[in-house]
Amino acid sequence: MTANHYDALDAWIDAHFDEEVRFLQELVRVPTDTPPGNNAPHAERTAELLAAMGLPADKHPVPTWALQEYGLQSITNLIVRRRFGTGGGEHRPAAGLGPIVALNAHGDVVPPGEGWSHDPYGAEIVDGKLYGRAAAVSKSDFATYTYALRALEALGAPLEQGGSAVALRGGVELHFTYDEEFGGELGPGWLLENRLTRPDFLIAAGFSYQVVTAHNGCLQFEVTLHGLASHAAYPETGIDALQAATRLLTALYAHNDVLRKRRSAVAGITHPYLNVGRIEGGSNTNVVPGKVVLKIDRRLIPEEEARTVEAEVRELIERTVAASAGVRVEIRRLLLAHPLKPLAGNAPLVAAVQSHGQAVFGVPIPTSGTPLYTDARLYGAHGVPAVIYGAGPRTVLESNAKRADEHLVLSDLRGATKVIARTLLDLLHAEAP
Repeated sequence: MTANHYDALDAWIDAHFDEEVRFLQELVRVPTDTPPGNNAPHAERTAELLAAMGLPADKHPVPTWALQEYGLQSITNLIVRRRFGTGGGEHRPAAGLGPIVALNAHGDVVPPGEGWSHDPYGAEIVDGKLYGRAAAVSKSDFATYTYALRALEALGAPLEQGGSAVALRGGVELHFTYDEEFGGELGPGWLLENRLTRPDFLIAAGFSYQVVTAHNGCLQFEVTLHGLASHAAYPETGIDALQAATRLLTALYAHNDVLRKRRSAVAGITHPYLNVGRIEGGSNTNVVPGKVVLKIDRRLIPEEEARTVEAEVRELIERTVAASAGVRVEIRRLLLAHPLKPLAGNAPLVAAVQSHGQAVFGVPIPTSGTPLYTDARLYGAHGVPAVIYGAGPRTVLESNAKRADEHLVLSDLRGATKVIARTLLDLLHAEAP
């Protein structure tokens, strides 16, 4: 591979960057609030835009029965397949003709919430930043990955000034999915479990200044405390579920003192944590609360096993509630997202992204873990070596992701697109080992 090849990719991306930004604006302007999770319209619009670029997408709608379990309204996942070389079937090139590299980004987002100074679905550009819900996480990487693939395909034509065409072997797939906020099982999980894709490598949506190779897992529970409602004038005739919940909350948050001592060896990840994110209960001010519902989020570091953690949390809840006479507890698991651990075989991805990231951005690109959980874990569970890398700042907090005024610095989008295109060239070049 020569510098001319990388320069040609960069030049194509520069020449088409305004078009790439307009593509991203179109994606941001179609809401994908989850809940309620009516995301098929966004997939349809995305497919229209891709088709206009000569990138037809296979549409994979998730059936209603599966959506109902998660309380979602509609999901259509998209796969764009591009093959290089000859031979092979629908899902793969012929044996020996190179790897399949999947690029995955999710379109579903949390609702905008309050406090915006820009229209969350206006895709407004101010001072080199594009504002909007999902501008950074992760509709930005719909654009990153699409235009990296287009640049790679353009390189298949002869280079200017007498250069020869680049021979590519293998394939690229764009996986645009719509269930990350609810765990990904109906997004990448659906595609993988139904054998609609079998990639050899994965690059998942991320940020421009780090290569993430591991991340936390997550267990979420709904805990319902049943007491007995009664008139507040006769409290002795009731069983106060809120009082039991107060005791439980104290025990749960005290458990974080234990968790802080369990340190992860992965850079970027510190320790497990437990959070109570939602509380519902009671019926009126003058009524002893007969029922309280807590929703709990327990983050797992990569060194932890989900079954052990779940048993520990359940035992703590049951033991604490048992001290409140007459209160019955129900525990229902809402989500299990396993941690992503670095997989053997991801070295070519890591090396390429780090090398080109430093060349494009002019700073070292470290490997790290992240306390978030992502869809990348679902590929890892199927043995697919993965890294997380894409357009965005150094951290989630810098982009205001999931907060008001989420935004993307457009120079990061341009740079990340170049890094991904160069990485794909390294992985698919016919002379590569």
